[in-house]
Amino acid sequence: MTASEAFVETLAAQGVTEVFGIVGSAFMDALDIFPGAGIRFVPVAHEQGAVHMADGYSRVSGRHGVCIAQNGPGITNFVTGVAAAYWAHSPVVFITPETGSTTIGLGGFQETEQLPIFSKITKYQAHIMNAKRIAELTGRAFDRAMLEMGPAQINIPRDYFYAEGEYEIPRPIRVRLGAGSEDSLDEAAKIIAAAKFPVILAGGGVINSGGLDAAQALAELLHAPVANSYLHNDSFPASHPLWVGPLGYQGSKAAMKLIAKADVVIALGTRLGPFGTLPQHGLDYWPKNAKIIQIDADPRMLGLVKPVEVGIYGDAREAANALVSRLKGASLASKANREERAAEIKHEKETWEAELTAWTHEGDPFSLNVAKDSRYMHPREMLRALERAMPADAMVSTDIGNICSVSNSYLRFERPRSMFAAMSFGNCGYAFPVICGAKIAAPDRPAIAYVGDGAWGISLNELLTCAREKIGVTVVVFNNGQWGAEKKNHVDFYSQRFQGVNLDNPSWAAVAKSFGCEGITVDRVADVGDALNASIAAQAEGRTT
Repeated sequence: MTASEAFVETLAAQGVTEVFGIVGSAFMDALDIFPGAGIRFVPVAHEQGAVHMADGYSRVSGRHGVCIAQNGPGITNFVTGVAAAYWAHSPVVFITPETGSTTIGLGGFQETEQLPIFSKITKYQAHIMNAKRIAELTGRAFDRAMLEMGPAQINIPRDYFYAEGEYEIPRPIRVRLGAGSEDSLDEAAKIIAAAKFPVILAGGGVINSGGLDAAQALAELLHAPVANSYLHNDSFPASHPLWVGPLGYQGSKAAMKLIAKADVVIALGTRLGPFGTLPQHGLDYWPKNAKIIQIDADPRMLGLVKPVEVGIYGDAREAANALVSRLKGASLASKANREERAAEIKHEKETWEAELTAWTHEGDPFSLNVAKDSRYMHPREMLRALERAMPADAMVSTDIGNICSVSNSYLRFERPRSMFAAMSFGNCGYAFPVICGAKIAAPDRPAIAYVGDGAWGISLNELLTCAREKIGVTVVVFNNGQWGAEKKNHVDFYSQRFQGVNLDNPSWAAVAKSFGCEGITVDRVADVGDALNASIAAQAEGRTT
């Protein structure tokens, strides 16, 4: 058996059916046998797009996303995508063919040191120093990516693909974390039972563990409002009466006002990141005296950002179920004011929804002046119209920038693995390739990307990929002719001395058509829903709009 065959058989044993990348001479031997192993190679326009697609694929499927590229410049183009996957806790396995083993260090063609580049943004790095270990270390990289929920690198000198020998193909190892220690769960249950105003903050750990039902059972037992952690708007169903919306930047005032009253916060599968708990809408809402019970699958996150009363190193689903078991027969202080809290939850949600509907323009003088002289719709109007037209099972990815950040107020979901954002890394050019990968993993679900017109210039080259591979997605480009977040800083702090923030864009609809995709220009709020529905219908035919 050749090392290429052992490598590809290991991919197949790990359940790999798609690999994203750009073809390169460094891995031709392995690529040649992908079809025989049932692996589809998805060629992309840029290697950063390959990692983002693998990220989106992983986040919607719950499985590995895999990408590969040519050694040297192809691999350095991976960096931004790997960093984004790292902060999104996506088990992306990125394969980095290396300069041939006999010439490493001689400064040959397309050579660079590929391990140090990624050392701070991976969970595991495997460097194949002996071709006989290619299957072993490839399998280990896949196992570690899933165990630690983050990217893993496999660095393979290119000549090793052609080696021959006897190989044992490793079976996947999957480890399921338990609920946490009995002592910590007992202590947490005691604190929760005494709480008069418990609030649950549901994070990405709820999604990754398949824990929505468990989170819902805990919330209903306590009749506790449930807020989504920042950019995890799919961590609790929005139609549930106890859902109150997301915290963090441009989050829900209802969630903020309710968590401000909490005497106990159950942080279920969230690291309580600083950007997701900062003051917003003029509200410094994080409760100063509440007892925090934090549950996380990474013990290094416990108490890292906020001081905790109890830290539970455990799986979010298992921990929630364990707490429900302990609390079912307990005397709950929160029962005494259940009706009062239910009325308060309902009132805060209705008040916030009414405010969102009425909030058609930003209220600062500069924004009001722009709106007064403009015939175009305001981004908030468009975001509200998109939300109302959105199919219930849609997947949405969001880029970075002001409009995409504001969408946090409007995006709500019924099922997990539906919202994908660049999280703390916040790189432009993220949303479009990510939703392409998500669509390949879930072809029957509507797939929509929100992108600002500045960020669109970074990723629009993947329209070529969509047209060629018949990947049907919808890209909503908010065309306001500016790098909006930076322009807002110029307005607020630099007396409107604008430098490099204004954009003179072409017709993005015409550009899309030139790539072989569909293009629609929407100028009126009344047309938003019809345009979205038309683009989603086109997805069924493999067409991107």
